Amino acid sequence: MTNASDCVGPCEPAERPAAETRGAELVPVTAPHGAALGQFALSIGGLAIGTGEFAAMGILPSVAADVGATIPETGHMISSYALGVTVGAPLIAVAFARAPRRALLIGLMAFFLAGNVASALATSYGAVVAARFLAGLPHGAYFGVAMLFAASMVPASRRGQAAANVLLGLSVANVVGVPAATWLGQAFGWRATFIAVAGLAAATIALVRLLTPEVSPSAAASPMRELGALKRPQVWLTLGVAAIGFGGIFAVYSYVSPTLTEVTGLSSAMVPPMLAVLGLGMIAGNVAGGLLADRALKATMAGVLIYSAATLGLFVFASANPWTAALNLFLIGGCIAMGPALQTRLMDVAGDAQTLAATLNHSAFNVANALGAWLGGIAIATGYGWTSPGWVGAILAVGGLAILCVSLALERSSNAARRSA
Repeated sequence: MTNASDCVGPCEPAERPAAETRGAELVPVTAPHGAALGQFALSIGGLAIGTGEFAAMGILPSVAADVGATIPETGHMISSYALGVTVGAPLIAVAFARAPRRALLIGLMAFFLAGNVASALATSYGAVVAARFLAGLPHGAYFGVAMLFAASMVPASRRGQAAANVLLGLSVANVVGVPAATWLGQAFGWRATFIAVAGLAAATIALVRLLTPEVSPSAAASPMRELGALKRPQVWLTLGVAAIGFGGIFAVYSYVSPTLTEVTGLSSAMVPPMLAVLGLGMIAGNVAGGLLADRALKATMAGVLIYSAATLGLFVFASANPWTAALNLFLIGGCIAMGPALQTRLMDVAGDAQTLAATLNHSAFNVANALGAWLGGIAIATGYGWTSPGWVGAILAVGGLAILCVSLALERSSNAARRSA
């Protein structure tokens, strides 16, 4: 592998095409207290957002009882949040293309804080749904901008690890943040959950202000340049890998609780510890994914999709026993290794439209979430059983692998044509 110190200017691993290296906006920056602390500050934002997104699922019954709605109706606050993520990510990326990254991140986190305070103060079903939509708007943009910011703090050869460090907050949220916020909601009322998330958002604002540098935006940055990402087939193919290939883990995750009680035979009290095992697998997968993406990006993407197909398919059989179920859930958590690899791939293929491509990745993740849950639900409803989402997940992973193969084949063809020109 080529070291950054051996290069004059931006340097990429040899397997990445020179015409699709880092875009103009990834200007190297120096964090005031070091890259590690700068990335830590950004990861706390991931912890806040992950806790707010997933803890809402655990307090649905309390919210429903308080606002006079049914649990399925109140579940729309989950859907409205996801809609906010999908809509907000591209709009914010384009509208604020010339904003300094630190100022933009602080603004996004302040908006997220306000959305959670509004959620805590909501007194009706409609108000809760609207507040969750508002809270979701900055989600995708925060992660996209934060990962680009983190990547700009390190040499090009460590971009995958930088992306993983930001995503680590999201993984830790599943192990620590969500259980703690859910407990707060059960002990002190559901509004306490959203207040706690707002507190994490406030901490993020302070840390980002203290530990990350303020830099002027690239002179080349503009809304029209960002929209240029939409003209790049490789961007769309990479987003397709995310939307389809990542859908598998959500197919299983969405129905893991009833599967553990109905198939594995566990009590409801044992479900949270099993979900914590899944969360630990996510942490391990996230760290491994960042390291592997920096060593061999394309091989990592293909390998993780094959790994995902295998582990998700094994869910069908492993769920019969508590011990094999726990091991399998840990391995399924490792599928999250695709996250840093996808983000790094988008940095390679987006050219100058780095911000829009990075934020669209999180819109694609939300498509994966909805698609996986929907197809898994269809499999269960048609009588294939609680474990059938495992087969659905395996098929989606193979579908993502097929899209990746198309992407790489087109890239090889394009590179060959460029060399012969």
